[in-house]
Amino acid sequence: MPRAERDAPGIGAMVETPQGPAVEPPAGKTAGIARPQHGRPARILMVAGEASGDMHGGDLAVRLRDELAGCEIYGIAGARMRAAGVRDVVRIEDIAGLGLAELSATIGRTLRALGTLKALLRGDPPDLAILIDYAEFNLHLAATAKRCGVPVLYYILPQVWAWRRRRIGRIIQRADRLAVVFPFEAELYAQAGARVSFVGHPLLDIVRPAQDHAATLARHGFDPGTRLLALLPGSRMGEVCQLLGPMVDAARLLHRSHGLTPCLALAGTLDRRQVDGLRVPGLETVRIIEGDTYSIIAASEVVLVASGTATLEAALLERPMVIAYRMSPLSYAVGRALVRGVEFIGMPNILAGRKVVPELIQGAVTAANLARAAEAMLAEPQRGATVAALGELRRQLGSPGAAGRVARMAAELIR
Repeated sequence: MPRAERDAPGIGAMVETPQGPAVEPPAGKTAGIARPQHGRPARILMVAGEASGDMHGGDLAVRLRDELAGCEIYGIAGARMRAAGVRDVVRIEDIAGLGLAELSATIGRTLRALGTLKALLRGDPPDLAILIDYAEFNLHLAATAKRCGVPVLYYILPQVWAWRRRRIGRIIQRADRLAVVFPFEAELYAQAGARVSFVGHPLLDIVRPAQDHAATLARHGFDPGTRLLALLPGSRMGEVCQLLGPMVDAARLLHRSHGLTPCLALAGTLDRRQVDGLRVPGLETVRIIEGDTYSIIAASEVVLVASGTATLEAALLERPMVIAYRMSPLSYAVGRALVRGVEFIGMPNILAGRKVVPELIQGAVTAANLARAAEAMLAEPQRGATVAALGELRRQLGSPGAAGRVARMAAELIR
């Protein structure tokens, strides 16, 4: 965990663990059953702003319908949440951005979306607001919800331990319950008492290959002895524009020196035509695969991956990786000024408290550096040590079932 979190005060005895709640349901409630006033179905505002939030929001929506039959869920939704029946007042695709410079194209739509949801909270308050990450936006929305008397459940909290730590108190004030997904976050929010719960990480329920190694190669037309190199340049076009070129060039070097066959596992948030339209030299030699990312990662010798959720996914699949992070100079300069108390950018290294896998940042993201870092993890003993360390990280993240635990918390909050 981050250095600051290793020194954090201990968590109180009333914090929930992934094995079950440590507190009884409120008086008059039966666990797993909650009904809003007036006997009508529950109405829930759910807000996610990025692809990972959409994925976890979709799983949560399914569990909410198990807990609260007939409930209406609406808000900011992407494809996964829409598929789970969430009505999209605003589409995630219309507001997602990367960094300050890249946000210029969506900031107007984002502010309009915030205004729309605030108006809904004031004019037709739901029974509960569930906010998923998306720090700046959701903190403003939480303040409005509290003023309107709407309970707030914050699931997957913003990474304030890395930047603007003064927001911790603000989050505690504005949220009625906090569902955290990393064990050190429970310590960080200890002052919230029984209102903070470590629910385990939702990726534990999701990250698994669709088939075994041999079947993955056969499914995608690779020869049985093919050694794959997975490229994951990000889930947003801003990331892809920054990282795809160096990754493709590194793939060419690794193919020549180690016989690795590159394949790009395309994020579900991306349109292949947009990626093809970047006209990255050498991309035509890279197999682009859609809809089977976890299998491709699991079948690969090593992964070149953009900093973000995908690093944790690769860690859960125990695949050696090289993490790359590159933004516009303006965005990076501002971010560097804000980040405090963490030594690393990749979640596997943050959780471990040491450099388990290599990280390359900004100008260091070159084809030669990516290839050199990947080469180091193709041979023992480093490869075995890396895989073992990633397996230990998986054990730190609790047990499966996070979405179900959060859905039960939501049912308890609805009166």
